[in-house]
Amino acid sequence: VDASVGKVLETVRELKMEGRTLVIFTSDNGGTARAVNTPLRGNKASTWEGGMREPTIAWWPGKIPAGGATDEITSNMDILPTLVNLAGGKIPADRIIDGRDIWPLLSGEGSAKSPHDVFYYFRGDKLEGVRSGPWKLRLEGKGTALYNLATDISETTDTASANPQVVA
Repeated sequence: VDASVGKVLETVRELKMEGRTLVIFTSDNGGTARAVNTPLRGNKASTWEGGMREPTIAWWPGKIPAGGATDEITSNMDILPTLVNLAGGKIPADRIIDGRDIWPLLSGEGSAKSPHDVFYYFRGDKLEGVRSGPWKLRLEGKGTALYNLATDISETTDTASANPQVVA
């Protein structure tokens, strides 16, 4: 993959298209059960962070600052609205599009925040978690568990009883 990506980027540069070419590398979910997802809990096909988080790299010289990073929550479903915006198009109004334009995050706007106030974690059609800011509420059987991902990215300490206002 490295060699092939290198050839693609080399060709983009040779053709002097890097100023008008956005390249995005991402995945659809976390590593398999054989992968090392440490410090994240869980893996592919789970709604634990090890199954949901994946790195994304966006490259567009002159448009996306080199070396930038964000901890804001985004999703692959945000790619469509972002590309439509960048192309000057309009999102269809006759259907629900769950994704949001994340260009402010990609372009490194200093105050940019996630366009998602709440993010829902589904496994198939079953809701297994809800995230708002650093808080992730997991729906586990007949109970719930609450994790603060800012201080516990490994989802090891259930803080639901200490934070009933957040659970509510």
